[in-house]
Amino acid sequence: MFDIIVNPFITLLALLYSVFGNNTVLAIAILTVAIRLLTSPLLIQQQRSTKAMQEIQPKLKAIQEKYKNDREKLSQEQMALYRENGINPLGGCLPLLIQLPILLALYQAIILALAGTPFQLIDLSGRLLVPGLDHLVPLNNIWLDMDLTLPPTANPIYALLLPLMVMVTTWLQSKLTIPTPPPSDDDKPNQAAMMTRSMTTIMPLMFGFFSLSFSVGLSIYFVVSNLVGILQYTLMGRAEWGRLLGREPAPETAPAVVKGSVAKSSTSKSETSEIADVVVEENVSKEKTSNKKRRRKAKPKARPKSSR
Repeated sequence: MFDIIVNPFITLLALLYSVFGNNTVLAIAILTVAIRLLTSPLLIQQQRSTKAMQEIQPKLKAIQEKYKNDREKLSQEQMALYRENGINPLGGCLPLLIQLPILLALYQAIILALAGTPFQLIDLSGRLLVPGLDHLVPLNNIWLDMDLTLPPTANPIYALLLPLMVMVTTWLQSKLTIPTPPPSDDDKPNQAAMMTRSMTTIMPLMFGFFSLSFSVGLSIYFVVSNLVGILQYTLMGRAEWGRLLGREPAPETAPAVVKGSVAKSSTSKSETSEIADVVVEENVSKEKTSNKKRRRKAKPKARPKSSR
């Protein structure tokens, strides 16, 4: 079933290999860039959906707090909020679910095209969908005296630079593209912020470690894919380059929402009435003072008695 996606990728890789002078690394890089560019609309849709969900988080939290004991009403109010703002709750997941099989198929196609085992070499000819490409098998697996089918540890020592590049580009992409969680309203530690820091630290180390056992050809794929991802986020204006200098972007804040209500004003009725009473008392006091002054001015002066 997965071969429906994998075999076209292997065929495209073989075509690029023949066009660019039997250069396997260049063919891998160009195919990776092409697939990432073709999936750009899905990435843009995912980013728009994520941003829209972040903007309604204050209202969503208010609804969750108000209907925390009524799950059915909570679900209805949440769906109404999504409809009001034109948001699909699965809008951030669906593009990712579509991209994931494509990227995994590209990963698998590179492994099979490099044909690191005799069985994969025999199987490769049967996966080429365009007649006349059989003469290209096996592909040239030597690049800069490195065997693309072997891990960096089985190649010259400078091949260890590739896992390092995988680690650096993965860290750079995570640092620039993972959004900053909004600050917590209370004094409790922000779990989302802690998870973000963990992902930024653990993921690059994990990919760098895996690259030590993966073939060199896959390390090239990871590096190119990360660089294209950074470029895509930069062109969309979603890459925060200031983070590299320690400047965290200010989280987007929405208008304050009062607990228990989504559209009510932040001033309660009791506060409004108290303010009105104070204003009335001040007006009455001013009126009394002005009346006293008028009486003093209007009071006639006493005439002196004449002496006879």
